[in-house]
Amino acid sequence: RSCYMAARLGHASADSIDQCTAALANEPLDLRDRAGTFINRGTLRLRQKAWVLALADFDAAIALQPRIGEGHVNRAAALIGLARPADAVAASDQGLALNPSEPEKAYFNRATARELTGDVEGAYRDYMKAVELAPDWEAPKAELKRFTVAPK
Repeated sequence: RSCYMAARLGHASADSIDQCTAALANEPLDLRDRAGTFINRGTLRLRQKAWVLALADFDAAIALQPRIGEGHVNRAAALIGLARPADAVAASDQGLALNPSEPEKAYFNRATARELTGDVEGAYRDYMKAVELAPDWEAPKAELKRFTVAPK
C-alpha cells in the first residue's frame, strides 16, 4: 500500500523505492499485485530519471501481466528517457490497445516520441487527444503552445 501511495502521490524518495522493493521481496503478492508493484516502483524511478531501472521494472511487470496497459504506457516514458522514441511509439500503441486507466498519458508519451521521430503532425494530434481526454492537465496544453497550424 505504501508503495502504491508513494507512486500515486509522486513521492520518489529512496525510502519509497525501498518500500516497493521490500514488498516485492517479502509480501505474498498475487501476479497482478506483483506486476502493479513493479509498475509503481518503475513510476518512482521515472521521477528520478533512472531510465534503465524504470524500464527493467516495467519489463518485469509486463512479463508477469502483459495485458496491463499501464506497464506499456510507462515503459514508453522510460524509452523516451533512453532516447528510443520509435520503441516508445510502439509501447504507447500497445498500452492504448489495452485500454489503460489514464489513456491521456499514453497519448502524451506517444506525442513526445512522435515529435522526436519527426512526426510533427502525429505529435500534434496526440497532444490534442491528451487535452481532449484530460482538459485540466496542463502538460499537453503547454506542448501545444509550441505548434503553429498552417492551412493545407
